[in-house]
Amino acid sequence: MVEKTGQAENDARGGAALQGKEPATRRFSPTAYAAKLQTDSSLPSSQPSLLREPGNGLAGIDLKALTEEARHMLAAPRGWNEEEQRRYAEKLNRAVIGFPQERAELLAVLSDWIIKKRLQHLSTGSLPYGTLAEALFAEVIGLNVLELVLRHRDGLEEVQVVGTRIFEVRDGRAVPSAYRFEDVAMVERIQQNLVLFNNDRINPRKRWAEVQLLDGSRVTMTGFGFTSQPTLTIRFYTVRRFELDTLCRPEYRTINEPIRELLRAIVDSRFNMVVIGATNTGKTHLIKALIAAMPDEERLVTIEGRYELSLLRDFPDKNVIEYEADEEDPLHGSKQAFKLALRQSPQRICHAEIRDEDANIYVRACTRGHEGSVTSVHANALEDVPEALTDMCMLDNRGMNPVRLTKRITEYVTQIGFEMRMVGSSRKLVRIGEFEWREGEAVVRDWVRYDEESGEWKLPLNCSPKARERLGRYAPEAWKKLRPMVQAGKGD
Repeated sequence: MVEKTGQAENDARGGAALQGKEPATRRFSPTAYAAKLQTDSSLPSSQPSLLREPGNGLAGIDLKALTEEARHMLAAPRGWNEEEQRRYAEKLNRAVIGFPQERAELLAVLSDWIIKKRLQHLSTGSLPYGTLAEALFAEVIGLNVLELVLRHRDGLEEVQVVGTRIFEVRDGRAVPSAYRFEDVAMVERIQQNLVLFNNDRINPRKRWAEVQLLDGSRVTMTGFGFTSQPTLTIRFYTVRRFELDTLCRPEYRTINEPIRELLRAIVDSRFNMVVIGATNTGKTHLIKALIAAMPDEERLVTIEGRYELSLLRDFPDKNVIEYEADEEDPLHGSKQAFKLALRQSPQRICHAEIRDEDANIYVRACTRGHEGSVTSVHANALEDVPEALTDMCMLDNRGMNPVRLTKRITEYVTQIGFEMRMVGSSRKLVRIGEFEWREGEAVVRDWVRYDEESGEWKLPLNCSPKARERLGRYAPEAWKKLRPMVQAGKGD
C-alpha cells in the first residue's frame, strides 16, 4: 500500500523519483491528478461506504480494487452492434439518475458478477446493505442523498446541485431541498460515473460534460474550476402529449379554447413564428404543440445543437429531418446543416433557438419561401426581437444596412410572436403579437394579452389588413369564428 502511495506521488510530481529530494520542476499529469482525487477524497459520514468500513466481514479483499473492477465491468461496452452498445450505455445513465427499472436490472448484473467471482457469501458487516451486490451498487451507481430526492418523483422537473446544495424544480420553480451533500467529493463521484458510462470525460482538460437520454432527460455537469464548485443539473423529460388541445386542459391552462383556434389559424396561414420567454416557461412545449398542428406530410427540417425537440420520437408519422449541429466541427456545424437542409425541399424550418452564428442563415431561409417556420429567441419583450436578430446578423461584418435588415426581419422572419411566462405555478402564453414595420421602426400589434388580475385572456385581435387577408384565405373556417373579435378590437 505504501508503494502504491509513493508511486501516485511520483506520478503527481511529473514522474520524478522521490529519493529524499524535491524535483526542480513539477509537470502536471491529468491521470495522476484524477488518481490523487480518488485517493484523497473521503465520503460523507452520513453515507456509510464500502471503502471506509474496516470491520465489514470482507477480510483479505481489496475493497477499493473490487469497487473499481465492478465500475469498469459495468462500463465495458455490451452488445453486438453500435445500437445495442448505445442502448446499454443509456441504461447505465438512467440507472445513475434514478430510474427504478434500469437500477433493478443493473443490480441483477452485479449480483451475477459477484456469484461468478464466488463472493456472494461474504458479509457486509456493519454496512446497511443486505448483500455485497447492494453495497457495490451503492458505491458504483448510487446517488447518495439524491436517492432521497428522487423518491418523490411526482411533479419533479429538474434537480439542481451546486456544490453541496440541492434545489428541486417543480411547476417551474426552484426551491431548496430538505437534503444536501456533506462533501463535494460525492458530487464528483456521481459526475465520474455518468461520464464513464457515457464514454465521455470531465477532468482538468475538459471541465464539463453533458448526457442526453433517449427519453429527453438531460444531465449537465461542470467542475474542475470551470465553475467555482462542481455542479450537476438533471432535467427530466416529463411531458408525453403536445397537442394544442392538451394546453387547454385544467391541469395546464396554458391557453384557452379561443386561443387554440387562433393558434391553429396562425399555423394554417403559414406565418413565420418566434417564441420568447425565460427558462422553464414552456417555450419548447409550445413549439411542439404548434408543430403537432402542422400537416404530417409537410417536410419539416429541425436544426439543433442537441436533439432536444426529438420530433421523430414524439411525432413518428411526420415528414421530419432532424439535424444536430456541432459548432466545433465546421463540416457539421449549423451553417452546413442549413445549406443541406435548404436542398432537401423543406416546407417549414424549425430552429430550436437562434444563436449568433445562425441568425443570417435563418433570416435568408425565411425570406426565400419557407413560410410557416418557427424558432425561439432570447429577448425581454416581443418589441426587442427584430433588433436582437439584427444585432446577431451584423456580427459577421458583411456591411449590411441595419435599418433595412431590421425591416426585412420584421416583415418576413418575425411575423407573429408568442411570449411565455410563469404566472403563479402555471406556464402561460401571455401575449401574441403581430410584428409590423411602421414609420421606420418595428412595432407590435397585440392580438392576445393575458390579464393577471382577472386570470383571463383579452383578445383585441388588432390585426393588420395584410394579416386579415391572409387568415381569411388560408384558414377560412377559423376566421369566421375569430372575425367578430377583430371587429371589437382596435383594427386600423
